[in-house]
Amino acid sequence: MLPLRTLGKTQQHVTLLGLGGEGILRTTGREDEARAVIQQALDEGMTYFDTAPAYAQSRDYLGSVFGSMKKRRQDIFIASKTHARDYAGSMDLLQDTLRRLKTAYIDLWQLHDLRTKEDIDAIFSNSGAIHALLEAQQAGQVKFIGITGHHDPAILISAMQKHSFDTVLLCVNAGDKHYLPFITSVIPEARKRNMGVIAMKTTAQTRLFPTLTPQEALYYAWSQ
Repeated sequence: MLPLRTLGKTQQHVTLLGLGGEGILRTTGREDEARAVIQQALDEGMTYFDTAPAYAQSRDYLGSVFGSMKKRRQDIFIASKTHARDYAGSMDLLQDTLRRLKTAYIDLWQLHDLRTKEDIDAIFSNSGAIHALLEAQQAGQVKFIGITGHHDPAILISAMQKHSFDTVLLCVNAGDKHYLPFITSVIPEARKRNMGVIAMKTTAQTRLFPTLTPQEALYYAWSQ
């Protein structure tokens, strides 16, 4: 079985390795292949699954598997996102996500791909997406809320200073220190706030190879 880690202040125990919504899951019309990958992840004991409206049919593929195993829903941690910066757009995406995933709630709902100061200003405006996250959380449609980003560490830190989010999804790989590092900026800030830290792009989309093997790349990310 895969080892578990506590996801920050959520106090949820999730597997050290999760299945993201890229690769075969970010396709259209390849349900059999996608379902096989999801099922193998479940068979290996994986409990953390990540998706987003931007990931083609990823939500549909996951829903086609999870919808038939409702008795195990409490054992699965599903993370999704909203790329909308406003309340109305985010709420529409949430309802569509719940329908596609065939679930009554999402464990973690994240503000997707924060890049600019304009993103932050829009999200925290009177009609911004933050109000959708908080309302959905209060209604029980979302358990925890978080942020994601892979462009500018300062933007993630800015969002963290405006609200007490539960998690942050960020880039963690061995090339991090060479340009706008997240490991030495966002991760320490997240630890101060007891936020769950979720690593993506751990292999730098193979651009670190043959310098590192996939195993070494993962070990480096986990060590952070």
